[in-house]
Amino acid sequence: MRVTQFDTDNDPTAFAAPLDVANVGKAFGGEAVLHNVSLGIAAGRCLALLGPSGSGKSTLLNLIAGFERPDSGDIRVGGQSVLAMPPHRRNVGMVFQQYALFPHLSVAGNIAYPLVRRGVPVAERTARVAKLLETVQLGRNAHHAVQTLSGGQQQRVAIARALAAEPGVLLMDEPMGALDRALREQLQIDLKLLLQQAGATVVYVTHDQREALAMADTIAILRDGRVEQAGATEQLYANPITAFAARFLWAGANGIAATTLRTDPDRQIDVTAFGRTLQARWVGEGPAPAAGTPLELVVRAEDIAVSDPVTAPADALRATVTTSVFAGDHRALQLRLPDATVLTAHQRLDLPAARPGETLALGWPLGAARAFAASA
Repeated sequence: MRVTQFDTDNDPTAFAAPLDVANVGKAFGGEAVLHNVSLGIAAGRCLALLGPSGSGKSTLLNLIAGFERPDSGDIRVGGQSVLAMPPHRRNVGMVFQQYALFPHLSVAGNIAYPLVRRGVPVAERTARVAKLLETVQLGRNAHHAVQTLSGGQQQRVAIARALAAEPGVLLMDEPMGALDRALREQLQIDLKLLLQQAGATVVYVTHDQREALAMADTIAILRDGRVEQAGATEQLYANPITAFAARFLWAGANGIAATTLRTDPDRQIDVTAFGRTLQARWVGEGPAPAAGTPLELVVRAEDIAVSDPVTAPADALRATVTTSVFAGDHRALQLRLPDATVLTAHQRLDLPAARPGETLALGWPLGAARAFAASA
C-alpha cells in the first residue's frame, strides 16, 4: 500500500497528544487486575502493550478509553486528567479487533461518521474524508458497502474512521487479530507507514511478539496486571531483565533450570544444568547471585547450533530429535536431552534435514545463555 503524506500543509503530529498513565489500579469483584501501572508515551509515538491473555492489556486500554474507571491513579491526555470525562470527550480514538464498522454505511460514510457527529461542515468533512481515502488507498471503494471489502481493507476503513476525528491518542485493540498470519505480516508494514504519516500517538495492544516489535517505538510487557519491563523496542529486545520478559520477547526461547556455581566481576557465571557445568551471562537485576542460588537460563532457539555428533567435540551436548518442522527459512527442531530436558533449536536449511529419533550434538556461543533469577 502506497501511503501519502497525511497533511502536507501542516505538521502531521499537530493533533497528537502525549499520554501518561500514573499508578493506575483496577479490580473486578474484589480481584485486582491492574496494580499501580505507570506508563508514558510521547506525542506521535507508538507504545505496544504486550503480554499473555489475562495480563491486563485490554483492561488498561478500556480505562484509557473511558469504558471503565480506575480504582486508583490518574490518566492524562495532553497533560490533562481525563478521569472525569466520558469517552466521547477524551480526545481518544479506538480501533477494535472486529473493526465495528457500520454495515448500513458506505466506506466513505463510515469514515465520515465521527465528523458528522461533531457537526463538521460539509465541505471540510468531504475534503477530510477524501484525504483519508487516498491515505488508506481506498478512493475507488468510497461508495462500496463495507461488507464487500476484504479483512485488510475493512481494517483500513476502521483506522481511517478513527483518524478522521484527529484523536490525541489512538487505541488499537488487537487490530490484526482477525487476519491470517500472511496478511498480518504485510499489513504491519502498511499500517506502520500509515500511522507514521498520520503522526498519531498510538497505544497498540497485542499478544504477538513479532507484531509488537514491528509496530512499536516502545513496548511495555504486562504480567499479572503489573509492568514486568518497559523500554525502547530494540533495547528491550536486546536487554530483557527477567526470564519472563526474555521468554516472551524471544518467541520460542528455551527456559532452562540451573544453579549458580561460581561468579566473577564481569557478570560471567558458571552454572550447573542437566548434569553439566555451563557458562552463562548474568543479566538479571542486581549483582550476580551467590553459589547454590537457583537460576533460569534463557537461550534463543536461533542461537542453538546442531551438528553431526560424530564430528562434534567429545564433551558436546547430545540430544534426540523428537520433532522436525519446516518453517520456511529454517527447520524448527524439538530436542530431548538425556535428563528429559526439552529444547527448541533452529536448523539451517543447508544442513541435512534432522529426522525424529536421530541423535545430534548441540551447543551455543559463549554469552548466548542469559541467566536470570528463577521464575516465580
